[in-house]
Amino acid sequence: MNSNLLVWIILAPLLGAVLNAGFYFYHIKKEKVSDLVFSIIGTGTPLISFLITLYLFLRMNEEGIIFKQELFTWLSIDKLNINMGLLADNLSIFMTMFVTFVGWLIHIYAIGYMRGDKGFGKFFAYFNLFLASMLILVLADNPIILFIGWEGVGVCSYLLIKFYYGNAQNVIAANKAFIANRVGDFGFLLGVVTLFFALGEVDLSFTSIEANLSNASSDLLLLSGFLLFIGAMGKSAQIPLYVWLPDAMAGPTPISALIHAATMVTAGVYMVARFHFLYSGLEEIGLFIAYIGAFSALFAAIIATKQTDIKKILAYSTMSQLGYMFIAVGLGFYSTGLFHVFTHAFFKAMLFMGAGGVIMALHHEQNIFKIAQHRASLPIIAITFLIGVIAISGIPPFSGFFSKDAILAAAFQEGQYLIWAIAMFTAFLTAFYMFRMYFIVFIAPSKSSGKYVYTSKTITLPLVILAIGAIGAGFLNYPAVFGGEHLVDTWLNQLNSKTIHLSHSTEYILMLASILVASAGIYVAYKKYANFDVSKPEEEIGLIGNKFYIDELYDVLFVKSSKKLSTFIDKVLDDKIIDGFIMNTSSNFINLGKKVAMLQNANVRFYAAFMLIGMTCVFVYIYITLGL
Repeated sequence: MNSNLLVWIILAPLLGAVLNAGFYFYHIKKEKVSDLVFSIIGTGTPLISFLITLYLFLRMNEEGIIFKQELFTWLSIDKLNINMGLLADNLSIFMTMFVTFVGWLIHIYAIGYMRGDKGFGKFFAYFNLFLASMLILVLADNPIILFIGWEGVGVCSYLLIKFYYGNAQNVIAANKAFIANRVGDFGFLLGVVTLFFALGEVDLSFTSIEANLSNASSDLLLLSGFLLFIGAMGKSAQIPLYVWLPDAMAGPTPISALIHAATMVTAGVYMVARFHFLYSGLEEIGLFIAYIGAFSALFAAIIATKQTDIKKILAYSTMSQLGYMFIAVGLGFYSTGLFHVFTHAFFKAMLFMGAGGVIMALHHEQNIFKIAQHRASLPIIAITFLIGVIAISGIPPFSGFFSKDAILAAAFQEGQYLIWAIAMFTAFLTAFYMFRMYFIVFIAPSKSSGKYVYTSKTITLPLVILAIGAIGAGFLNYPAVFGGEHLVDTWLNQLNSKTIHLSHSTEYILMLASILVASAGIYVAYKKYANFDVSKPEEEIGLIGNKFYIDELYDVLFVKSSKKLSTFIDKVLDDKIIDGFIMNTSSNFINLGKKVAMLQNANVRFYAAFMLIGMTCVFVYIYITLGL
């Protein structure tokens, strides 16, 4: 069914970005504009998007329909037709619902966090644009329009990571994120091009692609699926394109929350789910995706156990949780993976926002041991942070338990016991490093008086709302083993996801094992850190503390080698060989021209002498030839 409302889901935050940018320029060029104006526009426009999405969701749920909107034909060349079209089916509405809702709460939080910042208006302009880009990505009717949103979130992340560009390290971090994502984006674009030619140059809407898959060769489809996933590796920070994510913490905390909870990093998982009809027939690629997810989850969790920066611990936890999501979608359990995206949005946004509150209270200190040494009393943040830590650790009845446990059961059911074992060990590490952070920041003995620090309602209210989601969101997909109806799986039935059909006894055993493993991680963290002497902090040393030296390895393999190659091309190949050949050749021509020019000096007597010499030579030749 056609609906003119779809475009307004995108236009609302996009207009918010334009208005905030306009007022910001007026603010710096003419006269001061109140932060209240930026706040109303910045938070009001995401709310409009959420309310429109909620209205469409209720209609879809009641009438069993999907919505489309064709705006205009963007490109039409021979057989290539690209329409600027929007699609609101069950998958895109599901994503849009929590992207707009959680995004709106993060916008509210940003009012308190950014209060007094001289770039307040600019920040909200970027923030609104970021949300609009993600909504283009989610609501796109074809992969080309999806790619516009895909690039949009990349540009906005770059702008926000280097928001405080006066610090050179922030600019370096933004460049790193931008370049690493360009590698993945190039793979994504090649995947779309390969798919276009594989299908016989048909219309590139998702519906048309799905309908014509049978016309394509399996080799080209395999290549396309692999290339598309390279894009997902970059956006969702999976091995080997993950290195940008921890450094992205250089931006203000609200942007960290938005990137990790509702936008950007979830785009890769969404993309694989959107192409479910392609990956369902590519079991080799699906298994590859699952293993990349498993090893990424484990690798990130191991690194997180030795980190001391509170935001970087959370960043590695995001990479790890994304690995779980890719295990699910790689094995064909698309709705299960998306359910973890959904629950993760609540507790990860809350954790980042809680961390931001702590950082603000301690004048932007991010080292967990120094935070503990100068501990402030933040009761609401402490309680909500604990809820988030429990949820991500997978302890029932918090939301993370239901979504993570379903992924573990999926791997076990498919006979992928190595993946299941890796995921279980990662669950242990997750509980350990998250509670390590919690015990150090909030529990370990400290000489600080822990004086109460006031936090504004714009910070605490979103945390409380998200805490409710972190506790209860899991019940939306309550397992059948407990009499649940799997509402999320039912809503996403268009994806033709595999479902859990293990015996009840097996499910109970798997759940119990998961709980015991997570509890063991909590116990180890408690024994080591609940009474830890924070005056003698751990340092990021050794192989794990230095992140396995992957950044240094990449620097040698790619950065320094590229620099050396560029220097060789510039100084040797270009200057000495190419330019040398061209300049030597041109010099020879110039010298020859100078010698020739001696004959063309505009002197009449010189020309007369040459004429006389020439005529003399002719006469001599005739004389000799004729024998006169």
